[in-house]
Amino acid sequence: MQSLYDFLRRHPTWVDSFWAVFLLGLSVVFVGSTPSDTPGTKAETLIIPIVLLLCLVVALRRRMPEKMLLLGIALGVGQLVLNVSTMPADFALLVITYTVAATGARWASRLALVVGLGAAPLAQLRWQEADAGVFGTIALMVFMTVPFALAWVLGDSIRTRRAYFAQLEERAARLEKEREAQAKVAVAAERARIARELHDVVAHNVSVMVVQADGAAYVLDAAPDQAKKALETISSTGRQALAEMRRLLGVLRTGEHQEGGEYVPQPDVEQIEDLVEQCRGSGLPVDFKIEGTPRPLPSGVELTAYRIVQEALTNTRKHGGPNAGASVRLVYFDDGLGLLVEDDGKGAPHELYEEGGADGAGHGLIGMRERVGMVGGTLDAGPRPGGGFRISALLPLKPAH
Repeated sequence: MQSLYDFLRRHPTWVDSFWAVFLLGLSVVFVGSTPSDTPGTKAETLIIPIVLLLCLVVALRRRMPEKMLLLGIALGVGQLVLNVSTMPADFALLVITYTVAATGARWASRLALVVGLGAAPLAQLRWQEADAGVFGTIALMVFMTVPFALAWVLGDSIRTRRAYFAQLEERAARLEKEREAQAKVAVAAERARIARELHDVVAHNVSVMVVQADGAAYVLDAAPDQAKKALETISSTGRQALAEMRRLLGVLRTGEHQEGGEYVPQPDVEQIEDLVEQCRGSGLPVDFKIEGTPRPLPSGVELTAYRIVQEALTNTRKHGGPNAGASVRLVYFDDGLGLLVEDDGKGAPHELYEEGGADGAGHGLIGMRERVGMVGGTLDAGPRPGGGFRISALLPLKPAH
């Protein structure tokens, strides 16, 4: 049954042609069984062509509704003028009224309504019932007008319903495109986040490894124990960098089978102390203090705090000079976490941080501001009076709305 229904929907003209043939058969039977008062007249001669054309209106109603409406109106006027009385083929006028109301142009729909409301009264005036009085004639006019009005109302409601569903489909398609666009934006944002993460990991850990390698080469002959300790630091730093890079790159392999065990968790505030110790081991004096009562924070806030400190200390080691020192302050407030990272080195020009980052890769203060902005915080960075650089950030527990 479903296949038959789909076939009928794909071939509407065939369906209409079937009903046109059925209507033609009824009309032929009706004309053949109705005796003519004036055989051989012009009206009797034209009745067959009129029937055929009315059936044509039904057959082509969906292919060319406006033209079939005009043809139907012309045939109806011809019946009135030529005194061809009503017959079953006139049902085509009801059908075309419904069709143009549902699918035709607006002007055709209005024209069908006006003609339909006037067809029954004109027919009653042209072919009055001999025994019907004035009230009987009026009642017949109303009774014959109702089908045309109902056909038009039904067709117009179908038009409205189709327009409503078309609007829903258009809205669904638009929302689907918007979702695709948002997905692309999300992918781009995720890639940017991974790029920032990789920058922080590589810039910090490689910087530590370079400093330790230089120190090991310098004291290799004079102090083998110190050289061994530096090599151990290089090894542990490299392993840490590889672990973090593996975790970040694993994000890009979602859905694929991963080997090599679980990835390390994202850095948090507790690991800032390990980061400071690593910097001290590489030769950078760092004063580290915590104020307030430490407590668990949202993972986004903790990661942002860690990366800001990591970036700031990396920049100090790169641009602070040989005798530079740094200080890190973590302050726990009731509604957030405060960060203050300062150094007393000569520093890099502030424009370098703003335009491209300390390494020229575009991940300096711009990356910091993006990280802080994602958690709804504020960042203040700039040179210190008397030399050095200061980075101050406030990370709220809840993002601002």
